[in-house]
Amino acid sequence: MEKTTRFGIEIEMTGITRKDAALAAQTVLGGTLAYGGSYYDTYELKTFDGRTWKFTYDGSIRCETKTRGIKQSASRLYSVELVSPILTYEADIENLQEVIRALRKAGAFTNSSCGIHIHLDGAAHTPRSIRNFVNIIYARNDLFYKALGIEAQRARYCKRMDEHLVATMNRAKPTTFAKIESIWYEGYRGNRDAHYHESRYHFLNLHSFFHGHKTVELRGFNSTLHAGEVRSYIVFALALNTQALTQNSASTKKPQAENEKFAMRTYLNRIGFIGDEFKACREHLTKRLTGSAAWRRRVAA
Repeated sequence: MEKTTRFGIEIEMTGITRKDAALAAQTVLGGTLAYGGSYYDTYELKTFDGRTWKFTYDGSIRCETKTRGIKQSASRLYSVELVSPILTYEADIENLQEVIRALRKAGAFTNSSCGIHIHLDGAAHTPRSIRNFVNIIYARNDLFYKALGIEAQRARYCKRMDEHLVATMNRAKPTTFAKIESIWYEGYRGNRDAHYHESRYHFLNLHSFFHGHKTVELRGFNSTLHAGEVRSYIVFALALNTQALTQNSASTKKPQAENEKFAMRTYLNRIGFIGDEFKACREHLTKRLTGSAAWRRRVAA
């Protein structure tokens, strides 16, 4: 995992208003809070380092609040998407985790309509590494979806890697971004410059790479305000990115996974989740998977 890779994160939540979410973040980050207005009714927190954290509206969030511990429907003021500035793991992970804890303490929570999206800096990517990324995600679609427990309600916003796209990509073996872009948009209509282009709603989104901020976006995460889980998702995204960048090639062959937990742990070790530093991350990313009876006995021993 390359800890200096730049990334951004979007965390969807409800339970509190956008203004209250921005105020909660301000207790951790300091800075100046301003109302950005617009259709998205955004509050912007500009910190002393010149970066801006945004708390904006997202129409896909099911708005709720709690009264005496009981959830009930709420107005769209309670649709909150935290949009971070550009971050790096080494410099910013602790502050990000403290912001998440502050939001949770202020009353924010997530539900099945909420997701997390991680944008990875695409500057270092080449046509080869983008093909690798496509193949890595495709080969482990099933395992990743189970490990991450992707909510059925959110599946249409983070679809599995399209089999036809993968087959076309590997048959053509494109050596330019222009050719990869042509394959990515094959079968879609409409303006490719549109922000909400239909092609973006996949676990791996390359629309943001070709017609956004040149980022590779991973959308396959249920939202959470557990700071450790968010850290695990970021580490996972960074590790996948590093694998795509550093391997000469990546196979589309789906691994045998009779023992899902063992398969995921083996894969995580392969991409650098080794040692005590990543112990909690390994647990978060395998807790939804089942192992064989022999595996469970070995872990318990």
